[in-house]
Amino acid sequence: MRALILNGEELDGINLEQHSKTINKELQANDFEVEEILLKEKKIADCLGCFDCWVKTPGICIIDDYGREVTAKLINSDLLVFLTPVVFGSYSYQLKKALDRMIPLISPYFKKVEGEIHHKKRYSKYPSILAVGLLKKDNEAQTEIFKELVERNAINFHSPNFQAEVFAAADLDYQELKDTVSKFSKKVGEQNDN
Repeated sequence: MRALILNGEELDGINLEQHSKTINKELQANDFEVEEILLKEKKIADCLGCFDCWVKTPGICIIDDYGREVTAKLINSDLLVFLTPVVFGSYSYQLKKALDRMIPLISPYFKKVEGEIHHKKRYSKYPSILAVGLLKKDNEAQTEIFKELVERNAINFHSPNFQAEVFAAADLDYQELKDTVSKFSKKVGEQNDN
């Protein structure tokens, strides 16, 4: 099984290196082949919102940069991990711009999902999502917004499973992080075995 970690560490923010190592090690212990992309090191332009990836070059963004490569790696993964500082209840800029560039992976056509309108799938299989958010200190409002955002993105992205957890960086219990990653990755692994 393949796991892709999208590390949204900011240029001048919380250092996510130890968190990344912990996640990586736990995924490998659960039989995942892991690749991590430190997004701040890659040239990924902002989405233009032109929708050419839907009408002119279906499934492929017209911007020829590393965003295309991330998109291909993402759709070929079984598990997608968002590792990000929580910024106003959302993802870091680095992660947000990469996720915006994933729009070619869904269809421009719509369908109803539990009474709501969502885009149809372009592909038959999408990865499960585990989002790990880091705050400098506990903030219930930002945590709630982050978890809701991940849930909505998982629905739009047709993810078979998702989970979002927010940790306070100042007093993070790495065992809790390990347990979260282990439990979720085992769930994804069991689903893929069926």
